[in-house]
Amino acid sequence: MTEQETRRLRRARFEGLAHVVTEPLHRYLLRRKAPDMVEDVLSETMLVLWRRVDHVPGLRNGSLPDRDEVLPWCYGVARGCLANARRAHGRRVRLVERLMSVQQAPASAVADHSDLHAALDALGELDREVIRLWAWEELAPRQIAEATGMTSNAVSMRLHRAKKKIADQLQARRKNAELAGHKMSEGRSGQ
Repeated sequence: MTEQETRRLRRARFEGLAHVVTEPLHRYLLRRKAPDMVEDVLSETMLVLWRRVDHVPGLRNGSLPDRDEVLPWCYGVARGCLANARRAHGRRVRLVERLMSVQQAPASAVADHSDLHAALDALGELDREVIRLWAWEELAPRQIAEATGMTSNAVSMRLHRAKKKIADQLQARRKNAELAGHKMSEGRSGQ
């Protein structure tokens, strides 16, 4: 038998199976799932049946299958697809609940990180990248070395020096801000 004949025979077997089981499976799913989800689960069930058409008990070549022989097995497939859909729906609901529980900070409460960004901009490009990989991507020096092509030792040294530079710059900015915010005494008023 040629490959083309095999495909044609397989397709004919599936079409016969689909002709016999689609309506009963649709009713089965309607009794167990919300109507808006039934078509998706039925489509998934039919896809599984297509993939496993060679495993359907009671399915013979050439004639329509006996409904009583194939339907129980197909119900089992639909039941599995329904369970998968329920689990997926539960995961989506939990994700939406988690996303909704995360409160966005009001625009006025957003922290001002301009000093930090200025301190980062004062570093060289490679030092900035090492700091970003360490702080934002949470990579260890060994992983940063792999990402940048440097040795772990070189990354550790760069990271230490860059953190020190940033700390020094932030400290200097804080001191300057305190001095700028402090009003100088204009002298004593006449007493």
